[in-house]
Amino acid sequence: MRLANRAVTLLLAVTWTGAAQCAPTRADAQTPIMEQLFAQLQSADESDWKSVENKILKEYSKSGSVAMDMLLERGRQALKKGNLGDAIGIFSTVIDHAPGFAEAWNARATAFFMADRYNLSLDDIEQVLALSPRHFGAMLGLGMILERLNRPRDALKAFQEVLKVHPHRPDAKRAVERLKTRVEGVAL
Repeated sequence: MRLANRAVTLLLAVTWTGAAQCAPTRADAQTPIMEQLFAQLQSADESDWKSVENKILKEYSKSGSVAMDMLLERGRQALKKGNLGDAIGIFSTVIDHAPGFAEAWNARATAFFMADRYNLSLDDIEQVLALSPRHFGAMLGLGMILERLNRPRDALKAFQEVLKVHPHRPDAKRAVERLKTRVEGVAL
């Protein structure tokens, strides 16, 4: 129950930062291009949103240190191979050396999620969103954890927050449709 309550608290924090997303902080403001990219993501159509998303993800992957970027990529490779322990260790090293690098926290949150260590994943998601309030990947992770914790109403809110930042994200759209039916029922 404690984990579920913590997830709801984090969701409320995400919802609150959602209102302030026009004034991004820290990681979102590292480069002027992020403002442009998020504006483009809002106005993108079905044919070009993926290219804007990829540019945002590329920007998120820049720590400012070639060594940290290389370690992040090494951790991602370990994650792809299913070596969760190695990936967590590598991401932890990046975080130790670059604690303001939101994408390292996000990558480790993903690894913890894949290892079914939801509490640790939530800790890292909290860090990601503190550094980068518009990080739609972290918001997606939060929604997925809430759904796994059988908190459909809270998961729905998390996925709706994703769509405020990234209105084209297909997995968030599918989750909203699936959870709306579960939460609100089917009209007769």
